[in-house]
Amino acid sequence: MEGSAFFYAAKLLWMLAVPSSALALLAGLGLLVSLRRRRTGWWMMALGIVGLLICGLGPVGRVLAVPLENRFPSFVDDGRPIVGVVVLGGSERPDITAARGQPALTQAGERLIALADLSRRYPQARILFSGGSGDFEKPSLSEADVVRMLLPQLGVDPARVLFEAASRNTAENAALSRDLARPAPGERWLLVTSALHMPRAIGCFEAAGFPVVAYPVDYRTAGTPQWTRPFARVSEGLEMTDAALREWIGLIAYRITGRIGVLFPGPTT
Repeated sequence: MEGSAFFYAAKLLWMLAVPSSALALLAGLGLLVSLRRRRTGWWMMALGIVGLLICGLGPVGRVLAVPLENRFPSFVDDGRPIVGVVVLGGSERPDITAARGQPALTQAGERLIALADLSRRYPQARILFSGGSGDFEKPSLSEADVVRMLLPQLGVDPARVLFEAASRNTAENAALSRDLARPAPGERWLLVTSALHMPRAIGCFEAAGFPVVAYPVDYRTAGTPQWTRPFARVSEGLEMTDAALREWIGLIAYRITGRIGVLFPGPTT
């Protein structure tokens, strides 16, 4: 499937598949159906409501997230030289940044904290930020534009950073970063992204011919499902379920379309 067709198809399908929306729609549709077919409608409402409660309060989100977050260990510096660092976008809010005139971030802002930290720990390393926009319509600001605004606040000179601002998804992050960085054989590059997203990201970089070392950040779990611990808020559990399921669906879709070489990329792949 071509890049643009895959991008739009993935966006549309995920809008229908996201659990929090799908379950709420099921419950709402059940209410309408019950006006004509009471029994069927009540069953649909019950399934939607129970699903929202199970995914929102139960351990479903953590069960889905833990294998993804545990797939790659935290980075430990073994003394070997680091030639470069690639930081993936996804922690920026270009729409709010444009409206408010100051950088706005999501909870994945640890990616940019890591960028600032690594730029100081490895002063000779090349730093590359990769992030355009995953929106249907091209926004006035890209993720890279937001980061360029933010870097001085983090004590990083924007001139130190290479910016890739055309990518729309992880596969394009990898291909366009490779073209911009032009890594030489044997060079050691770190890849910074959320732990939840790291398996798919590593798979894309491997498929693009850009070997990288995982530097996971932005952990959402403590590393275990915590079966008996409910979420404090339904919205919290649904958010984790949505995020983790998105990655599993993404891994399947990327494997089917050849964007990654194995279904569940890991340290030994």
